[in-house]
Amino acid sequence: MNATSAAVAAALTFTWCGMVLGISFLEAPLKFRAPGVTVPVGLGIGRIVFRVLNRIEAVLAAGVVAAVAVAAGGPPVAVAVPTAVAAAMMAAQLLAIRPGLNRRSDRVLAGEELPRSRAHHVYVATESVKVLALLALGAAALHTLAA
Repeated sequence: MNATSAAVAAALTFTWCGMVLGISFLEAPLKFRAPGVTVPVGLGIGRIVFRVLNRIEAVLAAGVVAAVAVAAGGPPVAVAVPTAVAAAMMAAQLLAIRPGLNRRSDRVLAGEELPRSRAHHVYVATESVKVLALLALGAAALHTLAA
């Protein structure tokens, strides 16, 4: 992997990771603790924020995949595997988990009282795996730069 590809992959990866950590693990749970924020208001805000985050994630993921794909000599396994894991987690979230969460939040926003959702825990688990993969990818890309 050449230095330019590694530098681009590292920069995009740590940007992506920082956004996920800031939004998923700070903003999302904290907004419900703010005075006056009801569950419907928090869900409405969350839907907008996560829709935008997911679009930005898709752009960053495409950039990371492109940087890894154009790496001279091909990417090392330490770069390729976490790239695939992060992309797979994002795809699972967007294609399998988020649609159900969106349907559920539609029902809550319509005034329905529902029990807690297990899908939310699955989303948090995939988000956690994605963050770990991004940290591993960023570290591997930086290691490639230092080598």
